[in-house]
Formats: sequence, C-alpha cells, structure tokens
Amino acid sequence: MSKFNRMHLVVLDSVGIGAAPDANDFVNAGVPDGASDTLGHISKSVGLNVPNMAKLGLGNIPRETPLKTVPAESNPTGYATKLQEVSLGKDTMTGHWEIMGLNITEPFDTFWNGFPEEILTKIEEFSGRKVIREANKPYSGTAVIEDFGPRQMETGELIIYTSADPVLQIAAHEDVIPLAELYRICEYARSITLERPALLGRIIARPYVGEPGNFTRTSNRRDLAVSPFESTVLDKLNEAGIDTYAVGKINDIFNGAGINHDMGHNKSNSHGIDNLIKAMTSEDFKHGFSFTNLVDFDALYGHRRDPHGYRDCLHEFDQRLPEIIAAMREDDLLMITADHGNDPTYAGTDHTREYIPFLAYSPSFKGNGLIPVGHFSDISATIAENFGVDKAMIGESFLDKLI
Repeated sequence: MSKFNRMHLVVLDSVGIGAAPDANDFVNAGVPDGASDTLGHISKSVGLNVPNMAKLGLGNIPRETPLKTVPAESNPTGYATKLQEVSLGKDTMTGHWEIMGLNITEPFDTFWNGFPEEILTKIEEFSGRKVIREANKPYSGTAVIEDFGPRQMETGELIIYTSADPVLQIAAHEDVIPLAELYRICEYARSITLERPALLGRIIARPYVGEPGNFTRTSNRRDLAVSPFESTVLDKLNEAGIDTYAVGKINDIFNGAGINHDMGHNKSNSHGIDNLIKAMTSEDFKHGFSFTNLVDFDALYGHRRDPHGYRDCLHEFDQRLPEIIAAMREDDLLMITADHGNDPTYAGTDHTREYIPFLAYSPSFKGNGLIPVGHFSDISATIAENFGVDKAMIGESFLDKLI
C-alpha cells in the first residue's frame, strides 16, 4: 500500500534558490553563474511576500544569507530543502528529465552563432518559404517578432531563432502562416534535428498575432521534444498501470512517454492551476501522480529580466496555493519545486545554474522540518518508492523523512 495515495508535483519553472556549487562552470552572456540567485535577488531587490510558501518552510531552506523578505517559520506545516542538479545542462528538458530520474551526461547541442546553413536550406526547401537570416541567432522571443514581424507580414518568410537552450524556434503570424502549416514545418524541423551535430531538445512553434508595434504571442505554442533516452519514473508508473497526469508542457517535455492523462497546455499559470485542480478533483483520479509545469515565471519574466513581474507572478501562485491545498485528500502529498534558475537581475537572458527549492505538504503530516540537501533525482526516487516501482537511473528516496 502506498504511503501517499496520490502525489502532486508542481514545477515553478526557473524559480532557483541560489547558485549551485558548480555554477561557475556555466556562463550567462560571458558571466559565470556563480553569483546568481533567483529568489534571493528578487527578495532583496523588489521584495517578496509569499506567506503560504513561507508557512510550508520556504524561508527555512539553508542559505548563506536568508531570503530577505521571506521569514523562517518556527513551526512550519511542511518539509523543505534545496536540491542540486548533477546533469550537464541548465535547460528545461535536462531539469525535468533529471527530476524524473535521468542523468544527462552529454548535453544537447546549442547554437550560439545561429543554425548552420544546411538546416535552414532544408527547411526552406520543405516549406517553400525563405528564412530570415538576420534572425538566426539567440534572440528574445518578443524582441524577434518586434524586429522581424513586420517583414514577415510583408514577405511570408520564416522567423527562425534560438536561445541559450538547445531549441529551434519558429515564430509565425497566424494570419500569414496558418497554424497547421507552422506545425507541419516544425515537425519537419524536428525530423532533421534528432542526431548530432544538431541534436536539439525541442522544436518550438511560436505563433503570434497583432499588428506592427503591438504583436502578442498566443497560447497555440507547440513543443516537439525528443523522447527520453532511458525509462523515467513516469514510464515505470505507467507500465505499472498507475495514473500519470500531465499539466502544461510536461507532455511535450517527455514527448508523451509515460503519461496516460494529458490535461493540455496552459494559457497562463493561473489556467495551469485551474487544470491541476480539475485533475485533483476528478472522480477518475483515485490513485497516482500528477506533474505540473507553470512556465510564466521563466518565459514571461526570467528571460525578459523583469524582477517586478517575476515577483508578482510568485505572489499570484502563492495566493492560489490554498486552493491547491483545499483540493487535496487526506492521503495526498503536494511537492513544489523548480527545474533550474533564471535570475531576472543577472547578466544576459539565459537560465542560471542554481539549486532548486523543494517544499512538501500533506494533510496527513504529523511532523515538519528540513530534509537533508539532495539532488533533483531524489524526487523521482521518492515517487518510485511510494508507488512500489523501480527507480530510474539515479536518485535516493527521502520518503521516510516525510512523516
């Protein structure tokens, strides 16, 4: 019998809690990540008021300097710690895959100088559309459509760009390149980037609408990922006939592997929370695991280096946390974590190599406090032990600490 009948994992995308020990091995616009601290710098620079996460123990997580505006609780209602990444990467897929028990020892390919001509030419030949060469480099997703959207509306060319992540993104105005066509082009781009020297984690369709000077990206984004190279704990749960619910881009990140209930894409963090609560309160979800990604922290505020927006986004999540808790059953476990950092006060616009926070709460808890500092993959090992399946490649369970 499972200790917790249902487990719910919520990833606050990019909400890191301080530079990892190996952070200086990773750079951001030429600056090592060793001084990055997403939550710490937001708290210090613009203030942070998250009483519900603080109540669970967010302010108790060990740090060199306490979170400035998130006090430690003398008697928290949950358990807390921070977790370190062992995989070689600081991107979304690497973080999520390690959370589910994989060790990525060879990072995906990135293209700081843009994609090679061979890839662009193949996409042009397949699509019958030219590619705007000037956009072919790491670019902010909003800036690239601001700079090249008017040209695309005139010419019908493709806006292809990348980031510090191993991704190829294609932005297209929905009135110029219909969604079905954009998705078809992205599927082709996926087919030609499945092995080195261009092994990319994701191909991302980035549709937008509006007029020059007022473009807006829509919720019709689609991510085309590669499948994990080994079985994750999601696969092991699915093979054991245990329900696995995906909320947000989780299904895309794992290319559907191990997921038997997909709640669809999120239009926003708030919509994602609605979808999570919908899953949690479903009569069909009697036993199993839900996995939610809330991406607005990263996509809207981290990459755009907007600490005020990032703070407000954290406030919004914290204000809705009681609703999530209210949807829990007595033998449920809620886990809140992240997948990497993205310090909005830091150099460049890239992710930052950080510890991630980990908070756990169950109505059944009799105790509280700190869990020893561990690794991302410990989450998957804990899930595996709870449901009586084998763990994946790496990870050590802390299930016995949750009492």
